[in-house]
Amino acid sequence: MPTLCRDCFLVHQTPVETGLSRCPNCGGPRLLDHSELLRLSIAHMDCDAFFASVEKRDNPELADKPVIIGGGRRGVVSTACYVARIRGVRSAMPMFKALELCPDAVVIRPRMEAYAEASRAIRAMMQELTPEIEPLSLDEAFLDLTGTERLHGAPPAAMLARLVRRMETELGLSGSIGLSHNKFLAKVASDLDKPRGFAVIGKAETQAFLADKSVSLIWGVGGAGQASLETAGIQTFADLLRWEQSDLVARFGSMGLRLWHLARGEDARRVTSRAPVKSISNETTFPEDTSDPDILEGHLWRMTEKVSSRAKAKDLAGRVVVLKLKRADHQLLTRRHALRDATQMADRIFREARALFASVPSGQAYRLLGVGLSDLVPAGEADRVGDLLDPEAGRRTDAERAADRIRARFGDDAIVKGRALR
Repeated sequence: MPTLCRDCFLVHQTPVETGLSRCPNCGGPRLLDHSELLRLSIAHMDCDAFFASVEKRDNPELADKPVIIGGGRRGVVSTACYVARIRGVRSAMPMFKALELCPDAVVIRPRMEAYAEASRAIRAMMQELTPEIEPLSLDEAFLDLTGTERLHGAPPAAMLARLVRRMETELGLSGSIGLSHNKFLAKVASDLDKPRGFAVIGKAETQAFLADKSVSLIWGVGGAGQASLETAGIQTFADLLRWEQSDLVARFGSMGLRLWHLARGEDARRVTSRAPVKSISNETTFPEDTSDPDILEGHLWRMTEKVSSRAKAKDLAGRVVVLKLKRADHQLLTRRHALRDATQMADRIFREARALFASVPSGQAYRLLGVGLSDLVPAGEADRVGDLLDPEAGRRTDAERAADRIRARFGDDAIVKGRALR
């Protein structure tokens, strides 16, 4: 049985009948063994509570404290550290509820420039392993290490263990690795052993592993999608396997074909950094329809942060801001606004999306909210031109960038926006 020590990176063969509890080389306990360990090369790296981890790294006094990123009048949790998660705090939770569960939490407003800087440092480490990197956001990416063993003198599993060790020692940030034979399963695996985890899903075990798992594991199947599947009697992957491909397509359209393949653990998508990105968006479906403008605006800000994060991770910006709403009666409303120049700044995206939201009829209940950027261009072309109708726009952009740099260096309280104090 191939075994990897995640402490000294030794790869050795261990007799299956004996097993090991500690590395024979360094005595470390973090051993990873799997029959396909040396044959798998598609990985997903996901940072652990990334925003909160950056804050704890930059302020050691927060090390053992529950930390929530979000707050202010926006009123929604962006993310939380594991200490807060143990208390029940989750992303998208209203801040008042999060503080009821965790009243001693330290609430910190997001510092996107600090997070983007840390993301760039991690990306540089990844690029030393392989050029085939597909970022999903600031804190996660797919990697394809196929054919790199001869270059590095070590199998992909060992190089991935080295990557997360470098992240910890050089950047003070941790991450979890999922290793498998395709992107879908690699992403699933990275969630199996967080934080500081390393999980493997091999080809031989794929269907047995998936059989009793909820279809909510499928990336892109949110609350509404899961409810639709459950209406059809589909709750697990084993349920999906009982459907013919033609029946799934007839019931769910193109998504049905994808479901048929994923039920069998099949995912033909390649990891590529060159695939053109047409848009960047984020949306959420509420557990209950809501017409509360404060709650909706809070979620709008959280969606905006995600979009900005992903745009920065991909070094892209958008010329069009898109707002998506689904009413309680399932009617979909979409509003778009073309910008004079492209942006990737969270503050500007939020202002535009909020203006679009103000244009829809008030007092209506919504079940889904989303925001996005389209008509994408390289980030170097973004946020450079002022707005004739808003002479202060350029100054606000420069001020935001400067403020982010100052906060990244001196801490969150070095500069406080008046908006955050309301």
